Amino acid sequence: MLNIKYIRDNIEAVKKTMTARNFKASVIDELVDLDKNKRDFQTQLEEIRGAKNKFNKEIYKLSDKEKKSKIVEMTALVKKEEKLEQDLATTIETFNKLMADVPNIPQSDVPVGKDSSDNEEIKKVGAPTKFDFKNKTHVEIGESLDLIDTRTAGKVSGSRFAYLKNEAVLLEFALIRYAFDTILKEGFTPVLPPMLIKEEMMQGLGYLSGQGEAETYHFAKDKMYFTGTAEHSLIPMHADDIFQEKELPKRYVGFSSAFRREAGSYGKDTKGIFRLHQFDKVEMVSYTKPEDSEKEHQFLLSLSEKLMTGLNLPYRVVKLCTGDMANPSAKTYDIETWLPSEKTYRETHSISNCTAYQARRLKIRYKAKDGTNHFVHTLNGTGFAIGRILIMILENYQQKNGSVKVPEALQSYLNFKIIKK
Repeated sequence: MLNIKYIRDNIEAVKKTMTARNFKASVIDELVDLDKNKRDFQTQLEEIRGAKNKFNKEIYKLSDKEKKSKIVEMTALVKKEEKLEQDLATTIETFNKLMADVPNIPQSDVPVGKDSSDNEEIKKVGAPTKFDFKNKTHVEIGESLDLIDTRTAGKVSGSRFAYLKNEAVLLEFALIRYAFDTILKEGFTPVLPPMLIKEEMMQGLGYLSGQGEAETYHFAKDKMYFTGTAEHSLIPMHADDIFQEKELPKRYVGFSSAFRREAGSYGKDTKGIFRLHQFDKVEMVSYTKPEDSEKEHQFLLSLSEKLMTGLNLPYRVVKLCTGDMANPSAKTYDIETWLPSEKTYRETHSISNCTAYQARRLKIRYKAKDGTNHFVHTLNGTGFAIGRILIMILENYQQKNGSVKVPEALQSYLNFKIIKK
């Protein structure tokens, strides 16, 4: 959530941001008007309450005639007060709903654009994999080696679910161990977080606006949400907390299953395990001082890249444009890995700096050395989205005889170096 004072002082700049992020700029004018009305109502209520307090203190000094006159006056004030309180409550409710939907301010180096076609490529690492034979899709490989079973999952759970089997299961656990072993060396605290969180915590994260609400699994009766990534339960760990400055940066790495409706993906990636309702992720989060968050963002990106170069998978780094970022993000890098069957790069990692957007909503602060409290900056970054990395390994490491080599970085975690029939 943005600071309303910042919005008031930078109306045109914020409206420009809204347009760049594919939101209606007129919402800002409405917000500013609501804010003015809110403050006007509050001022009037303070004046009425001041008059009532003055009357209560001076009533014993008044004559009977003056008392009657003042009581009539106070009765009218009480009615006005009740009306103002109702108007204020309605205004605050509308104001809060609109404020919750306003996206974060992009950082100055974020490219302006409408969608992923306007993202900026930063670099490429490794040459796209080439084969001297007809390469297979991960679906074909998964079926022939008995690693992936979407048919049975469809019978049991429906579309966009899968059973991982045999070596694929062991490969997942190897990926988790490899990611944790790499990341923990950098001072992260390992966490297995809950996968259900309260409504107010999901609201505080800022992902429920627009398409975000449609993407989440919501249990209205229980007022709970399934998390779409470990970040969703890791960031709120410190809701209402105040760090000491020396505690920052505070870093966590979590592993959990993630759940997404994929409501806007009808007809996309319907085969295989690229886009599932349930998948597993290793996720990093950091809390930093504002002046350190850009450096921390680059650090998280470097760790995601380190994991990728360790697997020797070809990838590229792109900086998302204004129209392609999630609401809480001020800047996001994606890592896209080469997918041979599609002859293109597909997203496998996302690394974002959310500045103070989530911290303001969740009231996560730190106490500076001078004793003042400030909002932290929150950041998140993918270690591995396991299913998508399995796809990339199967397709990039496939062999002519139908087997799949295991990346060298994972071999020490397994008792096999090749997956075959």
